[in-house]
Amino acid sequence: MRPLLTPRWLLRHGIALVLVLACAGLAWWQVTRAMGGNSLSFGYALLWPVFGLFVIVIWWREVRVVRHGEPIEPDRPAPAEGFRAPVITRHVSRATAADDVDDDPVLAAYNEYLRTGIRSDGARAENSDRISRSE
Repeated sequence: MRPLLTPRWLLRHGIALVLVLACAGLAWWQVTRAMGGNSLSFGYALLWPVFGLFVIVIWWREVRVVRHGEPIEPDRPAPAEGFRAPVITRHVSRATAADDVDDDPVLAAYNEYLRTGIRSDGARAENSDRISRSE
């Protein structure tokens, strides 16, 4: 209990209290606005208590960490014997597979077309002229 009374923790307790009271005050303000006819304030009147509850949960978690001396870890089941960490794989499609490029003549021709367009400096101007002439 002693570590929770240090100046740093007293400041944390004060900040948590101010935040919770501010959230409660803002919730009450939104309720009064909602009763005055502002329908959007009903949503905010429900949202501010959630923010205040979040502050309380975080404050309580930090207090428990200090009192018990270590972070609270969720209970995780032990891995089954013989299993290791999961293997992360990535999907390889026909377009990304290296050996499939040589087998597909249409794909090889398209890739060559793209490489030629990238290599030529005037490709954009040439293509834009074609587009404007066709219109």
